[in-house]
Amino acid sequence: MKKLKYIMAVGVTAVVMASCSISRPVLVTDNASEKTGVSEFDVVLGIFRPMNADISIRKAAENGGITKVATVDFRVESKFFKTTYKTVVTGN
Repeated sequence: MKKLKYIMAVGVTAVVMASCSISRPVLVTDNASEKTGVSEFDVVLGIFRPMNADISIRKAAENGGITKVATVDFRVESKFFKTTYKTVVTGN
């Protein structure tokens, strides 16, 4: 019985701590990349999302003070109850 409780505790901990992250390049140019800008929002339980969610390339570039874009990456990070959508822009 003790082994079963231990296995259940380890299993529940693994599920709670599990996460997945996917990163996908969207754009690459010849421009130098000295600055980084990020725009992101979180979705909780798949339904609760902010009303002013903006993960556009323009918003990420504005957040980083970037006028010439070098690279754009789109990332999705999933955890047990929360998923984060993020756009990362590098450039000058």
